[in-house]
Amino acid sequence: MSVDAVLDVVAAVCLLGGALLSLAAGVALVRFPDLLSRMHAAAKPQVLGLLLVLLGCALRLRTGVDVTTLVLVGAFQLATAPVAAHMIGRAGYPHDQIRTDLLITDELAAHLDRLHADRRA
Repeated sequence: MSVDAVLDVVAAVCLLGGALLSLAAGVALVRFPDLLSRMHAAAKPQVLGLLLVLLGCALRLRTGVDVTTLVLVGAFQLATAPVAAHMIGRAGYPHDQIRTDLLITDELAAHLDRLHADRRA
């Protein structure tokens, strides 16, 4: 077996694994009960699935420009996904989209009155 054939098989495994993780993230978005669970499902397996797909594409394409572009896409995804998930969680908190009975610690509970006052103003 040549090196190209081995790289193609590894690329196919990465593409299939990434697609399955992305599918699992999509199913979890529909099935999970509250905002925090959905946010976790959207951030964690979706990012890993995308990184596996990008790795599979990089192994298949193998040119400098393509690999550089794929690395930049992965870096920007890693930089923006946690911030977006955090902002979604903060925006949904005062709107009763979170099941507080599932939380171990609720650090925003002390600030809830201020959040409701800001929302009314």
